[in-house]
Amino acid sequence: MTAHRTDCPPLSAPVLEWIQRVEELSAAHPELAAADPVARRRPARRVSDLVALEFTDPAPDGVEIDDLELRGGAGPLRARRFRRADAIGDSPTMLWLHGGGWVGGSIDEILNDRICAALALRSGVQIVSLEYRLAPEHPFPAPVDDAVAALHALRSRADELGVDVDRLGIGGNSAGATIAASAALRERDAGRALHHQALEVLPAALRTFGASMQRYRRASGMEDAESIADVYRAGAPHTAASPLDAADHRSLAPALILAAEFDPLLDGAVAYARALRESGVAVVLRIGEGHIHGSPALTARWQGARDWHDDFAAELAAAYAPRSSDTHPPRR
Repeated sequence: MTAHRTDCPPLSAPVLEWIQRVEELSAAHPELAAADPVARRRPARRVSDLVALEFTDPAPDGVEIDDLELRGGAGPLRARRFRRADAIGDSPTMLWLHGGGWVGGSIDEILNDRICAALALRSGVQIVSLEYRLAPEHPFPAPVDDAVAALHALRSRADELGVDVDRLGIGGNSAGATIAASAALRERDAGRALHHQALEVLPAALRTFGASMQRYRRASGMEDAESIADVYRAGAPHTAASPLDAADHRSLAPALILAAEFDPLLDGAVAYARALRESGVAVVLRIGEGHIHGSPALTARWQGARDWHDDFAAELAAAYAPRSSDTHPPRR
């Protein structure tokens, strides 16, 4: 099984089974080899959903899931809200940006629903997942514009949506983490405080960075990572589009950075955590032992993935817990 992967790091059996299953399902969709990323979206979604049904725990009970519309950078965008059924009044809220390599992914993916619902239930944080615009039709800065506009919408509609504006943050997975980090920089520059940022398997540098990029890219299926990043960046300077290359990291929102031990993006995520700390930003960095880029999703098959999400939920709960200085009571 996967014996041809002679350059793989030592991976657990469930991760190897997942890699093999993805390869089997992908082989049935030759469109995934198309040069046009738009042509790859539908088969990629199909493979993602089939894999999630096998490898990711179902969405738990006790979470209300509803669809809504938020103002994006150029018009209305769909969003999906995940809120504990027993929540009363205003809740700490995180705007969430899904993964998908900047050119794919959706709030409608089974994986997104299952992971967001579990995090919302276990952390007590209301999660609003945004259907941001995708490259190549809408490259940088369009997705960041969407995230910034959606944050504004959450603030302006706080009463309607049960948002505690003093505990409003942002987060994302993979490509969505890059967008979230860039939006946090934009919010800082505009003088709008965010409560927190959660960056999961973050592509911090939109270029080859560190030894991990060469050492682990094959295990995570990221042989073309730089070309996909270039589609998103669309010629924008790295200092604008790449969070690690931003000129100034001071005064950013406190950050949780979740990195995978065998992810080609590991060194960039660690460097971003270091850059934030050196700029006086509070950072929690957790490196998931034995993980590759997508393996945190394997909650139905692997204890390592369950441990990852235990840590994620606990860190979110702690980050969004009411501070002793918070004196305003929740509206009922």
